[in-house]
Order: sequence, then C-alpha cells, then structure tokens
Amino acid sequence: MTVHTILRMGDPRLLEPAQAVSDFNDPALARLIADMFDTMEAAGGVGLAAPQIGVGLQVVIFGFDESERYPDAEAVPRTILINPRITPLGEEEVLGWEGCLSVPGLRGEVPRWEAIRYQGFTHTGELIDRSVTGFHARVVQHECDHLIGKLYPMRMRDFSRFGFTEELFPGLPLGED
Repeated sequence: MTVHTILRMGDPRLLEPAQAVSDFNDPALARLIADMFDTMEAAGGVGLAAPQIGVGLQVVIFGFDESERYPDAEAVPRTILINPRITPLGEEEVLGWEGCLSVPGLRGEVPRWEAIRYQGFTHTGELIDRSVTGFHARVVQHECDHLIGKLYPMRMRDFSRFGFTEELFPGLPLGED
C-alpha cells in the first residue's frame, strides 16, 4: 500500500480528538489500516495511531515479535483496535521509557497504569476485550493517547528524565523513535 509521512510534535492535527469509526465496511478503512501497518513497519515502530498520519479517526495498530528500539520488551500481538476504551485495573502506576514516531529522536520516562483492560473493535467490527500488563499495557495507552490529542511528553512529571535517545541510551538503535 502506501507509506505516509508521520506528523511530528508541533503539528496542530496531533492535538485534535479523533472521531469514532462508524462504518466498518468502508473500503477506505481497510486501505487506512494497510497504510498504517506499512508506515509503522517502514519507521520501525511498535504502534501507530491514525492521527499520526493526519487521519482523525479512532484507529490504532500495534504489535511486534521483537523490537530493536525496545530490546527488553516482551512480544505484543499484532492488533487493530478501533474505537478503543481503556479501564485501569487497580491504581498502580509504573514509570517506563517511551519514544514516539511523532517525537523523533527523544525519549522520556512516562507514568502509565501497570494493568489495564482495553476494549474496542477489529477492522471487521468484532469485539476485542483484553486485560494486559507491562509493555503491552504501555503501548496501548500510548497509542490511545493519540486519539485524545495527547503526546507522551504531556504525561511526563519529571523533565530531567527526558532527552535525546542517543544521549540517554548510547548504542541503542535509534530509528525514528
């Protein structure tokens, strides 16, 4: 399909809330999802939200077997998640390092819920209902933040834990973050 340009922090479209998908049979939705996977893979990402390529719809994709950018992360199943809803399971938050394809070259330590339940739909309108922890939970929360116009630096509490990937993690493959 098509590899799209990924919008970068500062583009006002990244701050706009995304609209719910109403027509799961629209051929444009299938093209969007294929383009998103092509774009994510070309950039070496582990997830991507439709607003990152300028499409204001509640569509996120994520998943990988292994990631050079997150070498210690456990595999996350390849998932298409539409019109998602996240519910924290408990009150425990954990800090973890995040990068973003829309914030290239930088990483920050971000608090996220340790355990979540996420619900939404597949591209065919089938219900997804999963409870997850760890990096899987972090990826879902990060991608779904894009649907409400939030980038990970907006969640950070300590900017002394924010910087260029190459300075913070010498030797880590940089990719685009």
